[in-house]
Amino acid sequence: MSKTLSFEKKLIPVIFLVLLSLISCDNPDTKISNLENRETQTNAKSNPKKLVVALLPDESVATVIQNHKGLENYLEKQLNKEIELFVSTDYSSMIEAVSKGRVDLAYFGPLSYVLAKTKSNIEAFAALEKNGETTYKAVVIGNSKEGIDSYEKIKGKTMAYGDQASTSSHLIPKSMLVKKGLKARKDYEEVFLGFHDAVAVAVANGKAQAGGLSKHIFNALIEKGTINKNQVILIEESQPFPQYPWTMRSDLDPQLKQKIKQAFFTLDDETVLKPFNAEGFQSIEDKDYNVVRDLGQVLNLNFSQLN
Repeated sequence: MSKTLSFEKKLIPVIFLVLLSLISCDNPDTKISNLENRETQTNAKSNPKKLVVALLPDESVATVIQNHKGLENYLEKQLNKEIELFVSTDYSSMIEAVSKGRVDLAYFGPLSYVLAKTKSNIEAFAALEKNGETTYKAVVIGNSKEGIDSYEKIKGKTMAYGDQASTSSHLIPKSMLVKKGLKARKDYEEVFLGFHDAVAVAVANGKAQAGGLSKHIFNALIEKGTINKNQVILIEESQPFPQYPWTMRSDLDPQLKQKIKQAFFTLDDETVLKPFNAEGFQSIEDKDYNVVRDLGQVLNLNFSQLN
């Protein structure tokens, strides 16, 4: 065998590799396939087959999930997607899950929304409507047996709150006490019990002498008989604040975002709305929650560090 022939045989594998490289670079079918893969990956994030919907942990996880099965079924039909309801152990865990992009839709309290907004790519789009309004109130209550019927009588006592990231069970009632000259750890002891219902029960049975929670949850607990209205005293209702917002990931597909909004704005099923104590949902924007941000200044809160 000649040296030339031997060289050519050695060269064949090299030529084959070069041609293969050129084919993969220049073949339009290969380019289209790669582009489709990239688009598929993008669509999997912006238009997922399954939407994870986070709900506030303002009652036990099992209770929240059970109460909102109707919402799960409704959204599955309206959006033609699998819906997974998610309830974290507390507000901080919920905010963290949203910030990591693990949640597509989330139902926040006003304060937890403001906190989540500082670290998440989300947008508020709907708030519940009741009696034609998209506002709600908090209440400060006292224990009847001990005669806690005024702010003055809370001084030196124990005040129960829900979660630290709760608007109506922490931020609002605490600001109400501040305006009356009462500061936590100086004028009264504060305890955080996690849930609104836990606050009401603690005040009713005397484990806490006073507490703060959402007005509509307070009324619902009395109606259900969870607490006896004779065991508690309503000290004061707060001024109106913007209702709890529904949010979505800002990077969802625009058409999907529009379908989600439409599903909420046209929702009129009483069985789905009952757990929200709502008549429907109306459009809302981030700027509507500036009042909550302003309230944070009253309490000298740094929202970016609070969560």
